[in-house]
Parts: sequence; C-alpha cells; structure tokens
Amino acid sequence: MKTEVSTAVNFITKLLKGTGLLSEEQLHHFSLSLEEALGEHYQHHWFPDAPCRGSGYRCIRINHKMDPLIGKAALTIGLTREQLFSLLPSELTMWVDPYEVSYRIGEDGSICVLYESTPPPKMDPSPADSCKEELRIVRSSPSKPFNMMTVSS
Repeated sequence: MKTEVSTAVNFITKLLKGTGLLSEEQLHHFSLSLEEALGEHYQHHWFPDAPCRGSGYRCIRINHKMDPLIGKAALTIGLTREQLFSLLPSELTMWVDPYEVSYRIGEDGSICVLYESTPPPKMDPSPADSCKEELRIVRSSPSKPFNMMTVSS
C-alpha cells in the first residue's frame, strides 16, 4: 500500500508544485500530511487479494467539491479549500488500488496509469483476472430456487 499511496501523493504534490505558488517547505508538509491521511483512510479498505474491492472508497475525487482528504492536508499548510480549488484541476479522479494507481483529468479525459505492478501469484488462483471478469462470474452464477406459494380463495 505504501508505494501506491506515495505515488498518488507525489502526483498531487507535483500538480501543486507546478503552480509555483507554494514553497518547498509547504509542499513537503502537504505531502506528509496527505500520505498519513490516505494511509489511515485506506487501512481497513486495502485488499491485495481482491484489488477491485473497496476501489470506490479509495477513489480521490475533485468535482465541484474538494476531496476531504486533500482538503485536510491543505489546511495543515494554511490553504483554504477555495485556494486549493484554484491550484488543482477542477475535475480530477484518482484511483488508488492495490497494484495500480491511475487518474483522469476532466470528465471525458483519458485514464492514465501512474503506477502498475503485477500481483504475486495466488496460492488458490481465482478464475477472475479483472474486476470486469469478476462481475461476469458473479452474474453468471445460477440463481437460487424459490418455492412459490399460491393462495386460493
């Protein structure tokens, strides 16, 4: 989890650094604060054996509202959410999942991968190689039989 969180934090910090409006010290404190906040937030929602599980919970999102974890880290360096909105893209989605960190700027932007690694081999291999495949397997499971009870008058 540390590598994925560090990748996400470095990306957001570089976006802020690119504005040229924050000092190196502010960027360093922001980075440390965001890394700590994400680590705590993801602690019980990190599933290396099922990387898609909890993906929505781990998603970092700016879309007319500031992501609360980024906002919290910004407060530690004296930035308000309004100031932060002016420094970061108005539409940013970042997925921080086991073995992959990706992002999209704008609603119609392309998804770009920042970090990707191969999961270690499983002892009990699952037939699902991806989240989509996992959904197909779940949906193709046979349905449970139901007994119908009729009422006559």
